[in-house]
Amino acid sequence: MSEEVPHPNPDSEAPDHEGAGMPGPGPNERPHPDGRRNEQGIRIDPEVAAEPPVERVTLSALVKNDPGVLARVSGLFSRRQFNIESLTVGPIEDGEHSRITLVVEEHAPGVEQVKKQLRKLVPVVSVHELEPEAMERELALIKVDGEAPDRIGAVAEMYGGKTVDASRETVTVEVTGSQQKVEGAIETFEQFGVREVCRTGAAALERGGLTTEQE
Repeated sequence: MSEEVPHPNPDSEAPDHEGAGMPGPGPNERPHPDGRRNEQGIRIDPEVAAEPPVERVTLSALVKNDPGVLARVSGLFSRRQFNIESLTVGPIEDGEHSRITLVVEEHAPGVEQVKKQLRKLVPVVSVHELEPEAMERELALIKVDGEAPDRIGAVAEMYGGKTVDASRETVTVEVTGSQQKVEGAIETFEQFGVREVCRTGAAALERGGLTTEQE
């Protein structure tokens, strides 16, 4: 006697084959981890992959007064594509060396690379990263329209500056101070019509008894 094979009931609901046998949320409902995958298929943590923040750092390099030393230093920064905000140079008290003050904007590994590359140059005696509290000053010459010389003089006094040249057409003011002070003065003088600005870049020394060239 043959067994009867049961036939499916046409009135019963058909099983949902999409995701059948897989309990839990559907593909679109499942959480997806942040980040991306590299060429090997390994997921990269976005916090790890993110670049470190850029820092503004002042460096002081003691160099020998050899011909072309400034060109060698600036050429190094150009080749390595370091971000230089300002570069100043001048002789120190012994007459045989000069101090180069560099303000760079780089992330921490980049700053260390700057110091490492500078120390490799033959004319460079030492490289020192100044403390954030170091004395840093900049000089700016600001030439503005001379229609209101009295008001211009009042603004100059407000920033501790002075008028160094005046004519019927223009007035030139000298302002010395921190980067923030100089930029604030330039912004204030814009009300008179700024024609030209010349800035020296930062000159800096450590405070108190700290030696600037000390490693």
